[in-house]
Amino acid sequence: MPQRVESYEPDGIDFAWIMQTTFVLTIVVGAPVVALLSTTVSLPTWGSQLNFAIRVGAAVWLAIGLAVYGYARRQQE
Repeated sequence: MPQRVESYEPDGIDFAWIMQTTFVLTIVVGAPVVALLSTTVSLPTWGSQLNFAIRVGAAVWLAIGLAVYGYARRQQE
């Protein structure tokens, strides 16, 4: 017989959901944003391309993380 999967009912904000949603949205939204913004600057070397992707990706990740957290707080109230 298969074992039952445990259920999880968080008290307060579900930070696991926030992390998972932020991860997925950062990939789905962040990759096109980085690609579009990279067309506006000169990136002649691999190092400059990597630096650009990390800097823009970090800003996208932070913005999405804060937005998802704000959404979770509003839904909890």
